[in-house]
Amino acid sequence: MNPMPSRRRFLALASAGAAATAAIRGLEAHGQDEPGKIKIVGVACSPRKGMTTAMSLQVCLDAAKEVAPERIETELIELAGLSIPWEPSVGMPLPSGVADDFPPIAEKLADPAVQGIIVGSPVYFAGMTALCKAFLDRCGVFRRQDFALSGKVAGALAVGGARSGGQELTIQSIQTALMCQEMLIVGEGRPTSHFGARLWNQNDDVSKDEFGIATAKSLGRHVAQVALS
Repeated sequence: MNPMPSRRRFLALASAGAAATAAIRGLEAHGQDEPGKIKIVGVACSPRKGMTTAMSLQVCLDAAKEVAPERIETELIELAGLSIPWEPSVGMPLPSGVADDFPPIAEKLADPAVQGIIVGSPVYFAGMTALCKAFLDRCGVFRRQDFALSGKVAGALAVGGARSGGQELTIQSIQTALMCQEMLIVGEGRPTSHFGARLWNQNDDVSKDEFGIATAKSLGRHVAQVALS
């Protein structure tokens, strides 16, 4: 039987092993490809195209891109004017002849490059719009496709007609639906670090809402930071 190594010999062996491990890791890191680009998508669930919800989401997306301009691409999808019919039963086909604009949206969201999704809705009677609910209901298809949205980062944004007009309730209802997709739900991050972006629509204008714009920027940055991590 070999004698136990001396303390000096043990430390020398340990140091050599650590150095070898570090060298291997360095070679592996050197051989890795450069980090690829990711995409963050905003989905505006307002029936009014180009209005305050879309404007607010664009603020989010612009802030997200600023986190890493060379790596992040963004896209704003507006549901206004599109047909997102409700499924008569989960998994059942829609009646023939019914226009359906959801499939191409679903294809975009399921793209592996899409690592962040921000859903925005106006506040209607302290809740999301019917269009937003129809969109989230139709997202049930992802659960049936082996949870295709699992692991993607999700944030929520709401625009209300008052400073405290139900934005948090709307955000929480959106987040609850997205949790069912195994998505990673985040709030707007620092410095306010609460539920999500909460904006006040004043005569079809959110630009004067400094606090709301700040939460939109924080949400965009936070989604980007987590998606990149």
